[in-house]
Amino acid sequence: MSNHPGSAPSPRDLRSWLRLVDQHGGLFRIDAEVDPLEEMSAITFMASRKPASPAFLFRRLRGDGMGASILSNMLAASKERYALAVGLDPALSIRELVSETRRIGARRIAPRVVPASEAPVREITLSGDDIDLTRLPAPRFWPGDGGRYLGTGNVTFIRNPDTGVVNAGVYRQMLHGPRRLGLNIVPGRHGAQNCEAWWKRGQPCPVVTAYGVDPALFIAATQVYAREESELDAAGGLAGEPMLITAADLSDLPVPARAELVIEGFVHKGDVELEGPLGEFHGYYSGKSDMRAVIRVERVHLRPNPILTAALMATWPSCEIGEYHAIMRSARVWDNLEAMGVPGIAGVYVYPASASAAGLMVISIKQLYPGHVAQVLALAAQCPAAAYVIRWIVAVDDDVDPTDIGEVMWAMSVHSNPADDIDILRKTWSYRTDPSLAPDMRPYGSKALIDACRSHRYRATHPKRTRLSRAVYERVAARWPEFGLPGEAPVITHFHDDQ
Repeated sequence: MSNHPGSAPSPRDLRSWLRLVDQHGGLFRIDAEVDPLEEMSAITFMASRKPASPAFLFRRLRGDGMGASILSNMLAASKERYALAVGLDPALSIRELVSETRRIGARRIAPRVVPASEAPVREITLSGDDIDLTRLPAPRFWPGDGGRYLGTGNVTFIRNPDTGVVNAGVYRQMLHGPRRLGLNIVPGRHGAQNCEAWWKRGQPCPVVTAYGVDPALFIAATQVYAREESELDAAGGLAGEPMLITAADLSDLPVPARAELVIEGFVHKGDVELEGPLGEFHGYYSGKSDMRAVIRVERVHLRPNPILTAALMATWPSCEIGEYHAIMRSARVWDNLEAMGVPGIAGVYVYPASASAAGLMVISIKQLYPGHVAQVLALAAQCPAAAYVIRWIVAVDDDVDPTDIGEVMWAMSVHSNPADDIDILRKTWSYRTDPSLAPDMRPYGSKALIDACRSHRYRATHPKRTRLSRAVYERVAARWPEFGLPGEAPVITHFHDDQ
């Protein structure tokens, strides 16, 4: 075991973010002893059944042998904690956060390399027989889970040996033993392709996994980027400053310098163990147990009293991939449409309640020409950010707020004639355990394209909307405090005068 002194506190890591969240009233500490086997996740689930519930920091975990604590419900259904993670104003509306996310999501800032002496995660290093991951309080989330999972809120780095590009992804990791961790990667994803590239060379695949990272890095690692793009650069863009990394001992992979705990190891072809199931984001277990790859852990780096991040997979609003994932995915779909040259997009929102932003997407458009709605629906359904799973794609006019489900339901109810305005795309990309599909159909699903816009063809004869006049609205909004009404006057963007 070796020890290295840490550096002075940095403005960006999990601990500094938690202090910021605490200042905004978004952190709840639990000091009573809690069992990480189901009890911790039960508390998290039961206490997070309403949006904007706090993050929970469990500070006394039964069976813990390394002085660790666990953070659950880290981001979940809280737009405010997402905003604090990426330097945005937590008071912004969801619609405004989607627009601002497009701005910061376009930035790329490369990471900065620091020496081991300036990396708090290198304060303690374990190797060989000193490594025993079973001493960590790895949770079992659901009674039907296949085991304990150290990795749900983690970030895993795997370099492609042919291109040199490092993929950062979030993969579940079942604990198999003191030095053995499962690695469950969806086939076809960049991490799986990188592993296979190493095995084709006849070499084991080097892996680095970090736990308790800067939330901006976790957010970037959950998104889909092009093969040549770096999630580390994207995370720096979201944060507005470089991610700090240091060198690994056993490979040329990056180690997040201010993470709480990092493992280094190798994935050998054919080295597998029985993995799963795990209760997942859609509210079901992820199929039967199956043989999955294993990381042979050869190094562990950690800070004293590390904070592990446990991402509960559950039905909304208790799912870790909640509001932040919806906002990020919405921004990236909008970016995809703009990159394809589609005009007139006024807003995009993928609803977190629809299986954690996997079900319902709404696009608001200003209709400019015949066929515009059909074009937007088809391209949005299959653009890179939305091709996976999203099965209900709804188009509404630009005077409908796509983030307001009440307005969306109104538009679908008065503008959409089901016999004429619903199209189906078949054999689209779904997930391996999709409960809506028969086992022999998975992962090929379908998508419904719903036109809930006013008819462009009959726009000249369409009845006028009931709207306020701009002058009266502005007069009432200015006098809002005088009336003693709560809050601020609602924002209205379309008026009778515009028709």
